[in-house]
Amino acid sequence: MSADTQGCGYSVDSTYVELAVEVFAMLADATRVRIVLALQDAGELSVNHLADIVDKSPAAVSQHLAKLRLARIVSTRQEGQRVFYRLENEHASRLVADAIYQAEHSLGGIPRHHHTRGGS
Repeated sequence: MSADTQGCGYSVDSTYVELAVEVFAMLADATRVRIVLALQDAGELSVNHLADIVDKSPAAVSQHLAKLRLARIVSTRQEGQRVFYRLENEHASRLVADAIYQAEHSLGGIPRHHHTRGGS
């Protein structure tokens, strides 16, 4: 293991393991995964726009966003009365992408993400 990865807590005895489990628990909800995907695609969205995209009520989406904000997965920007949400960094987006890729593997065959761009 390189010094770079060990320095950031990437080891079996890392004190970050329990925090990593909390991140997985935070993302273990279909609505939250959809919120992360929507923010990854759009960059920044309001609660109402996110609610439309994930097909949930604004109140439900707001509750999910509050949890994601506490976990520092999303951050906010206020413009007048409106609050816009965005991903805090690229890591949650990568976790969600990898989880979806892993799910594709569970179906057997060659997953879509392994196909070449030219089509096969």
